[in-house]
Amino acid sequence: MREIRAEQITEAVARLSMEANFELEDDVQKAIEEAFEKEESPAGKEVLRQILENSQIARTERMPICQDTGYAVVFAELGQDLHIVGGDFEAAVNEGVRSGYTEGYLRKSVLSDPIKGANTGDNTPAIVHLRIVPGDTLKLWIVPKGGGSENMSKIAMMKPADGVEGVKRFVVDCVRTASGNPCPPVVVGVGIGGTFEYCAYLAKKALLRMIGSTHPDSYYAELEKELLELVNDTGVGPMGLGGRVTALSVNIEAAPRHIASFPVSVNMNCHAARHKMVEL
Repeated sequence: MREIRAEQITEAVARLSMEANFELEDDVQKAIEEAFEKEESPAGKEVLRQILENSQIARTERMPICQDTGYAVVFAELGQDLHIVGGDFEAAVNEGVRSGYTEGYLRKSVLSDPIKGANTGDNTPAIVHLRIVPGDTLKLWIVPKGGGSENMSKIAMMKPADGVEGVKRFVVDCVRTASGNPCPPVVVGVGIGGTFEYCAYLAKKALLRMIGSTHPDSYYAELEKELLELVNDTGVGPMGLGGRVTALSVNIEAAPRHIASFPVSVNMNCHAARHKMVEL
């Protein structure tokens, strides 16, 4: 039985909370650079130039890419042969968020009560999605999720007869309706199947995939490709100002479903698509 200390988790979460807000992952940076070369609209091209300049300033000056430094969402895969000592797992994660958001001078955006309000003052508690998996390591993905893109999320409990064409219409309509609100070019996470709540989880989990990667199932890989073309044909463009590049990627996660249900969900990331991963 391998052991790690809770403080190691706290240190990793604190560091990644800052890095995710200061530095675009290489796949996102590359995708935006390619989008700049591809974009035909003068306004869209100028937006992408400014996004790239902003990214460079944030990385160099260790400043947030965006003023909305997000709700801290944490995906964790905990090996069943790993023992955490010296503290509680979720407490260690929250202490890392608290430390990272304070040390990095990141905006605290979490309210302790959804109706009565009152800012928690440290961006906790984090949203934690934990899976127990084989092995003796801990993988952590830190995903600061901004309000602008999160507010454009949708879920539809479709009829099974709607089929794949219904999925296509729903995804494209979500992007077209969102327009410039989620700060495109976006990454579109699509969840298909499962139950009402699991489908939404799948859409968010889909955002963790590297831009340029494809679904391991060739059917869904082709569907991702087709959806990306359809989304970019909407003409929404960078920041909603028109153009060819509305999305950098469409990522699908699928799961078994009940014979009478056909849930489909969409969750978007803005052009920053912030995420960092560590294995302990």
